[in-house]
Amino acid sequence: MTRSRATAIGFVAVLLWALLALLTVGSAPVPPLLLNALCFTVGGLLGLVWVLATGGLAQLRGVRWPVYAFGTLGLFGYHALYFSALRLAPAAEAGLIAYLWPLLIVLFSGLLPGERLRSGHLLGAALAFAGAGLIITGGGGPGFQAQYLPGYGLALLCALTWSGYSVLSRRMGDAPTSSVAVFCLATAVASWGLHFMVEETVWPQDMLGWGATLALGLGPVGLAFYVWDIGVKRGDIQLLGTSSYAAPLLSTLVLVISGIAAPSWVLALSALLITGGALLAARASLSA
Repeated sequence: MTRSRATAIGFVAVLLWALLALLTVGSAPVPPLLLNALCFTVGGLLGLVWVLATGGLAQLRGVRWPVYAFGTLGLFGYHALYFSALRLAPAAEAGLIAYLWPLLIVLFSGLLPGERLRSGHLLGAALAFAGAGLIITGGGGPGFQAQYLPGYGLALLCALTWSGYSVLSRRMGDAPTSSVAVFCLATAVASWGLHFMVEETVWPQDMLGWGATLALGLGPVGLAFYVWDIGVKRGDIQLLGTSSYAAPLLSTLVLVISGIAAPSWVLALSALLITGGALLAARASLSA
């Protein structure tokens, strides 16, 4: 597989993740850990079918346990934080903060051997973080609502978790993509256990809720991980991370078009700052 093809395959995940906020809202009022459990059960079984169909089961025996632990913690941590953030804060605003991860991938990837940061990366980061600050402050006007701060904080932890997971995945490039199925199944087991310990069980309320939950497991919390794993391990990680600038804008547009988020100047400017910052960083990578 060529590097460019692997990068293109990885970008499919970005398109699927543009639907993550919409489907998460549609799955309400399912609590975060239960939603994690349901989605990763579907995503893990999807991966298991693929592993069996491609004869990749034998590859899993050679994977070291730290790799399984790392992958499970990455998937479990990000989505538990993301689902919690969208239950505690408005979906569009929390989603935009969570989508700082493409830019953080570029910044963190500068720590990898053979990579370095340029002024365009740092300027892009400044613009994107200004967009996140605009969301939190509500533009300095009456839009600021302190009750949403915990959700925004969890969304920022989301971005840090996924960008760190993606960059460190390069250090574990010897693990086959089939191992992602184990990550998903292990995440499902951990989520089921913690759910029954700390949450009240609230199932999806209707067919729409069940449909959104199933779609989450098949797409953004299923197929997306397998194609993303191929991209970050075999493709151009900086180009993949920076080309993901489309994710926050697409996600916000989906929420506005669906009527879940109301259009406003703060939301529009924040989306443009976060997207533009990542695009600026992308230009710096492409010109290197």
